[in-house]
Amino acid sequence: MAKSSFRVRSKEKDEIPKVKLSWVNIRKSFYLFSYLGQEKWKFIAGMVFLFGTATVGLIFPLVSGKMIGYFGETGLSADEMKRQLFDIGKILLGILILQGFFSFMRVYFFSQVTESILKKLRDEAFSKIIRMPMDFFYNNQSAELSSRIATDINVISDAFTINIAEFIRQSIIAIGGTVLLFYYTSWEIIKWFILMIPSLILITIVFGKRIRNFSKHFQDLIAESNVIVGEAFTGILSVKSFSNEWYEIKRYTNKTGEVKKQGIKYGILRGMFFAFIISVIFGTVFFILWKMLLLKNEGIITAEQFGKFMMLSIFVAGSLGGLPEQIASIQRALGANDRLLQLMQQPVEDVQINLPDNFIYPKELKGDIEFMNVNFSYPSRKEFQVLKNVSFQIKAGQKVALVGSSGSGKSTIAQLILRFYVPDSGLILVDGKNYVEYDLSFYRQHIAIVPQDTMLFGGTIYDNIRYGNVFATEQEIIDAAKRANAYEFIMQFPDKFNTIVGDRGIQLSGGQRQRIAIARALLRNPSILILDEATSNLDAESEKLVQDALETLMKDRTSIIIAHRLSTIRNADKILVLKQGEIVQQGNYNELMADEDGFFYNLNKIQIEAKNVSVD
Repeated sequence: MAKSSFRVRSKEKDEIPKVKLSWVNIRKSFYLFSYLGQEKWKFIAGMVFLFGTATVGLIFPLVSGKMIGYFGETGLSADEMKRQLFDIGKILLGILILQGFFSFMRVYFFSQVTESILKKLRDEAFSKIIRMPMDFFYNNQSAELSSRIATDINVISDAFTINIAEFIRQSIIAIGGTVLLFYYTSWEIIKWFILMIPSLILITIVFGKRIRNFSKHFQDLIAESNVIVGEAFTGILSVKSFSNEWYEIKRYTNKTGEVKKQGIKYGILRGMFFAFIISVIFGTVFFILWKMLLLKNEGIITAEQFGKFMMLSIFVAGSLGGLPEQIASIQRALGANDRLLQLMQQPVEDVQINLPDNFIYPKELKGDIEFMNVNFSYPSRKEFQVLKNVSFQIKAGQKVALVGSSGSGKSTIAQLILRFYVPDSGLILVDGKNYVEYDLSFYRQHIAIVPQDTMLFGGTIYDNIRYGNVFATEQEIIDAAKRANAYEFIMQFPDKFNTIVGDRGIQLSGGQRQRIAIARALLRNPSILILDEATSNLDAESEKLVQDALETLMKDRTSIIIAHRLSTIRNADKILVLKQGEIVQQGNYNELMADEDGFFYNLNKIQIEAKNVSVD
């Protein structure tokens, strides 16, 4: 289709928003559990082991704290102390082994559950996106859509396998550990913990968040500098032809200057944070330790109480400090889930997605097309009417050309025929039947298009031709290549049909790409063919080969030719002349040229004069 029909959104950073950790947002994610199927028991088993590892995690500081109590006066003989320490060591070893087993089983089950959910989620997301109507793709960038399948789902994956489990585990340890602190230790110790530790944790969290924001901005600036490098190298032909090396250097050095300033600020902030950790937090810990030793010396607390407090406080503080990071990750996962859910809930085209291996494309359409008083505006530009009361008829097997100035509606008519859109009013009949009544997959199986800018997939020549009919035999593919005048150049490659065409077919010339596209259309064997100036931008030799292939392709098919060069449509059965969305003339080439006051004659005259000026 003509490029003017594409309406792409302006580029924006694909950042996953954090959403509020509320019950409403959490409930939105519950649909993910519908993908569990028969693996629900694995999720339950994972939760059991999760609670097991958290519970065992609370027992460890109590037992290890008791061991620290042996540093004090115990009144035990050396042999008795040794025996008791060995007993405690055995218990701690058993706890560690049990903790390791629970942790492994938790990850084992959650990994299986998560991968099962994500496999189904990826499949459904891709299936949904690829069935979206064309207007959706015109208004969304392909990179953003790819990110929805890749980045968003990976964020959800991390939340399921790591963040949610860690949030639950750390919450249990933080809450349970705090309860145990109050139960096993005296108020003389607890009050210092309550007064100092939570406030320090809060300051650390705030400080850490500030550092993360600085780090994010720092990485964004580095990414922007890399974009400049990538753009300059990708567009090196333009850079050198316009002698703009100085401009690109200036752009890059300005950006690296910003990187330097931000890097210095980031370094200062990190230095302040490390200074805070070393001086304040370590100072606080040593103050509490000093205070507790005084209390122990005064006989207010025992050595065992001292040990249990130290171990429990370390575990509780560590869990509280880790919770904000897990919450932030869960919020990002909920944001990713929200974006993905919005995408999954959009309407899709009703196309077949489960075709049998022995499927044969049906041949039941002749290719009669009739537009009856068709009016149309694009959904994103309802205020601008592209087609106005358009009516015409094409008989099966006819070659009909659409001509007119840019923006006159030529490509829009082709898109309507393809059912990328349907008219706002009026009817489009195919073989005398309203074309929206046909099954969409069945209908499009009878249409092929050869665009002006052919896009080939990055695989082999064989695969690109086969795309016209994935059920075709090898001989049918070879025959299609021969009829498209492509066989000869294909056989000149060392790998012949297995030649890799490169990204978007970059390894092939324009004429070769066009002939591959024609072979693909021939393999499709369509009733209706759409050509968007398929011979433009080619040298004379390539144009001759492509034009001959097109003549073969158009034989006995309804052919709609979007023509920019009027000299290429002399043999068309009918020419529809469009101006500002209306058909102002129609007839064959000679009839239209006979009307010297007509729009077609003037268009032709302008092109001839422009060509003569170019030749001179």
